Amino acid sequence: MTTTQIKSITLESFLKESYIDDSPAWEYLNGEIHQKAMPQLHHSRLQLKLASKIDSVAEKGQIALALPELRCNFGNKSIVPDIAVVFWGKIPYNQEGEAENTAISFPPDWTIEILSPHQAMTPVIDKIIHCLEYGCQLGWLIVPDDRSILVFKANQTPKVYYLNSEETLPVLEKIEISLTVADIFAWLKMR
Repeated sequence: MTTTQIKSITLESFLKESYIDDSPAWEYLNGEIHQKAMPQLHHSRLQLKLASKIDSVAEKGQIALALPELRCNFGNKSIVPDIAVVFWGKIPYNQEGEAENTAISFPPDWTIEILSPHQAMTPVIDKIIHCLEYGCQLGWLIVPDDRSILVFKANQTPKVYYLNSEETLPVLEKIEISLTVADIFAWLKMR
């Protein structure tokens, strides 16, 4: 993660900057500007497959949407989770019935981050905790290097799920998918 510190910038000033949605996106955390790590193949594949799996059930039933790289501005931070899952009723719409083409001003209901190689884990965990403090129900931190997933729930101790665990990972209520850590990392096998 590239970091640029500008002590005098506010969230409002940050959001007016033209570069913040360049790839990879920039985030505003604790008064500092950070550029997200550039995704590599494992990260991109997991992000695509997981968002598609969630949407195969959640979008079809108008329960929620799994949105990759959606800017979320709330609690004096501007974050861009790898996947933001938002309940259907919270999605802002315009007069034509289309989803507004804008960032959201609230936390996702489920935030999913995929740790990139050489990315520090602590700032990513801090983003997940921030989401939970503002009403997010569930957070996942997927760690490809050790094939584990750290799961966060509001007011609960985080739990680590490992590759050899047969436990089903927790998902949002009403999203009827069943996934294990092995299911998720099996998406990396392409032959």
